[in-house]
Amino acid sequence: MKFFVSCAKGLEYLLADELLALGVPKATATIAGVNADGELVDAQRAVLWSRLASRVLWPIAEFECLNEQALYDGVMAIAWETHTRPELTLAVDAHVSGEAITHARYAAQRVKDAVVDRLRQQGLERPSVDVEQPDVRINLSLRRNRATISIDLGGGPMHRRGWRQAQNEAPLKENLAAAVLIRGGWPALYHEGGALLDPMCGSGTLLIEGALMAADVAPGLQRHGNALPTRWSGFDAVAWRTLFADAVQREADGRKALRPAFFGSDIDLGAIRAARDNAVLAGLAGQLQFETRDIAQLPTREEPRGLVVCNPPYDERLAADADLYRALGDALQRAVPQWRASLLCGNADLGYATGLRAAKKYQLFNGAIECALIVCDPVATPAREPREARPLSDGAQMVANRLRKNLKKFKSWRTREGVTCYRAYDADLPEYAAAIDVYEEEGGQRRTFLHVQEYAAPASIPEHDVRRRFSELLAATREVFGVPQEQIAVKARERGKGGSKYGRMQQRDEFIVVRESGALMRVNLFDYLDTGLFLDHRPLRRRMAQEARGKRFLNLFCYTGVASVQAAVAGAASTTSVDLSATYLQWCADNLAENGLGGAKHRLVQADAVRWLEAEQAEYDLVFCDPPTFSNSARADDFDVQKEHVRLLRAAVARLAPGGVLYFSNNFRRFRLDGDAVAEFARCEDISASTIPPDFERNARIHRAWRLTRA
Repeated sequence: MKFFVSCAKGLEYLLADELLALGVPKATATIAGVNADGELVDAQRAVLWSRLASRVLWPIAEFECLNEQALYDGVMAIAWETHTRPELTLAVDAHVSGEAITHARYAAQRVKDAVVDRLRQQGLERPSVDVEQPDVRINLSLRRNRATISIDLGGGPMHRRGWRQAQNEAPLKENLAAAVLIRGGWPALYHEGGALLDPMCGSGTLLIEGALMAADVAPGLQRHGNALPTRWSGFDAVAWRTLFADAVQREADGRKALRPAFFGSDIDLGAIRAARDNAVLAGLAGQLQFETRDIAQLPTREEPRGLVVCNPPYDERLAADADLYRALGDALQRAVPQWRASLLCGNADLGYATGLRAAKKYQLFNGAIECALIVCDPVATPAREPREARPLSDGAQMVANRLRKNLKKFKSWRTREGVTCYRAYDADLPEYAAAIDVYEEEGGQRRTFLHVQEYAAPASIPEHDVRRRFSELLAATREVFGVPQEQIAVKARERGKGGSKYGRMQQRDEFIVVRESGALMRVNLFDYLDTGLFLDHRPLRRRMAQEARGKRFLNLFCYTGVASVQAAVAGAASTTSVDLSATYLQWCADNLAENGLGGAKHRLVQADAVRWLEAEQAEYDLVFCDPPTFSNSARADDFDVQKEHVRLLRAAVARLAPGGVLYFSNNFRRFRLDGDAVAEFARCEDISASTIPPDFERNARIHRAWRLTRA
């Protein structure tokens, strides 16, 4: 069966890895959860052992749902008498999106009514509702007019471990605490002899979760006790009791071997009292040491290695004081310089305020609050010995001279138009075939990043010459821009079977925020071949943004949604962004959120763009369509822009409102627009020349663009 395991945003890939490690045969990350394939026992094992999941949902029915009557009828058709009994209490949770039903509480009420009516129709008693601790918890997910009815196998929120009673003002959920620990390399570090320290421990969540992980205690043990997590009739009680007995034995062995290697402190005496109470309830009395202490008095630890975890204050209820973050960074560099640190900060700026150099950065959500998790290893950055500057070779000097010439040439244009992300070099010297793009960070430390992408060399050029020339280009780049090596993303090509290709990308999960045309965007320079921002489309995006005020904007093959964001910032009445990739849609959602945008006005649609267009009924005033040259996916038909462009454009033009405009572009060098076929339904104007920016003038074939209106 396919089942769904939900989690907080930002934990999807960690959760997928965890489920695979628990024996789930297949787990694929999606937005706010993981689509899993497996048997019921795999899902039950996740209920007992997952430290990251919020819920485990086992589907029992799926049906088309165009309105509330269809919802009632679909639920009524389910044989509820085989799933529950009248004496069992029930509760319904609902998550809805789209226009069919917009109120989750009303949807949950209709599901409950249908369940009750079905049981009464079968001559059974009416069951009672218990929203806190029901015997059977039902879940409705309504998306794109499809309703999925599932049983919540965990019976409720799985972040509740069962030990927390006392808490401070802003408690951290246990599954988010587990993510902070896992990103920091715990509990592997514990098994290597390391210790765990939280110098702002609050009510002790991170330390308690870390100790239970080290002791191999299943998160579901105390949450469920000897009771079944659900009394749904399909639940395999025999398998659960076998899993539970094994977990009890592992807990006994783990607690017996647990080392007292957990240290917490906080300036708030009330928080320390709460932490001690929680530790007792978690069965860790005497295993964790807590002290009332200001961060400035943090003592030096004797243990050579360990992990510092911390969730400093940052949300609306607790002042996000940059000076406190600086004091935290200073204290850690003094007390545990060779330890690793995993710090959940309110945002990237507060992470910078610590003064620590993060080896990795991650985006997590504490409820609705977007946070930045920084991982430093070690806490103290080793001082680099200054290297004597080597003179540039003749070839590198030529590249440096050309770079300086280009920067001078573009300076007045960049200043006039406020361009902060641009192409500084594009194989200007044929022997040095690469593109160098500049990304200037908005906010934070306002750092300058470089994205260097090597072009394929002819097969006749010896490999050692290719490598030498690329090394010379990088040397020239570093000298001209003077940025640290860690701020240069290099995409070098390698030769192998099938021809020249790019080597393995880095996995830094590091995003920086940049600005274009008044909008903020998140780009990732290191992890993907593309960064999330196609610089050559800058003029076309600006043109559409200038036309977008008050318009209904549709972005097909939206990628990271930059055009949608700029249209929204410019005052579009609504935006709809369509892409097949959940990763790109999440990126688009993050870009919208970066600008304070979201909600029903800015719709995200995961779908095959052509099929979606042909089924869509709404009209749009402004449409942008920038398809890939070719794509294939298990979820959609293969797409070839040359073969499919007439069908695509016909469907897109059909969605134009009176007076509407479609902008179509692609970067396939050999593309030929079928003008006769397109003329049957649209007037078409080639606007390519006006959409090539000054920094791409040397490569005017980077893309083609057309403006279409209804014939």
